[in-house]
Amino acid sequence: MTTPAPLGPARGVNVVHLFCRPFADVDRAAVATAVQESIAAGLQVVTAAIIGAKADLCFMVLGDNLWDLRKFQTRIQAAGLDVVESYVSVTEVSEYAMGMPEKMLNDRLFPVLPPEGLRAFCFYPMSKRRGEQNNWYSLPYEEREALMRQHGASGREFKGRILQVVTGSTGLDDWEWGVTLFGAHVDDIKECVYTMRFDEASTLYGEFGAFYTGLVGSVDEVLDSTVI
Repeated sequence: MTTPAPLGPARGVNVVHLFCRPFADVDRAAVATAVQESIAAGLQVVTAAIIGAKADLCFMVLGDNLWDLRKFQTRIQAAGLDVVESYVSVTEVSEYAMGMPEKMLNDRLFPVLPPEGLRAFCFYPMSKRRGEQNNWYSLPYEEREALMRQHGASGREFKGRILQVVTGSTGLDDWEWGVTLFGAHVDDIKECVYTMRFDEASTLYGEFGAFYTGLVGSVDEVLDSTVI
């Protein structure tokens, strides 16, 4: 068996969200083994049970080598999970965050997940609008930076209640960013998203995709709730 050269971002880590439904013959033990062995090999795997009809469970997988993420996907598919939706991105430091303390930059590039005590889960993709009247990319950098500073200040009001992981996906998937929220309570996520949508950066320039909501748990907890 050949071993391809590792592939990943120059800074940060690869991220894939895999939203799945179980086939009737899903092998629970094989799914659990895939998760446990991947974590032992150095990947971070967040497992979440998804509420609603879009999917049943989600794996958020982070790692240095994109081949390892692809192998994880292959293993859970072989174990009887149907990947019904996915999102590919990388961790990044925004151009508006340059100059922040090194620890804060590293926390964005190399997050440690899942955060303790924050078990409410939400994922959605987003882009900045390129409309005829409101085009984010036609604004001067200084104006965009000021709007994002306002947006960041709103988000910091939820420190301790919400952890936000924003990953970049321009050229990698259909939207420009993926946003993953971990909350202490479900309504913390609701309040955070509602509050930040009043910022001009979102009100005039934000476009949002489908929202996936769920509960972070161990692989056994998630499988208990999604696989009969």
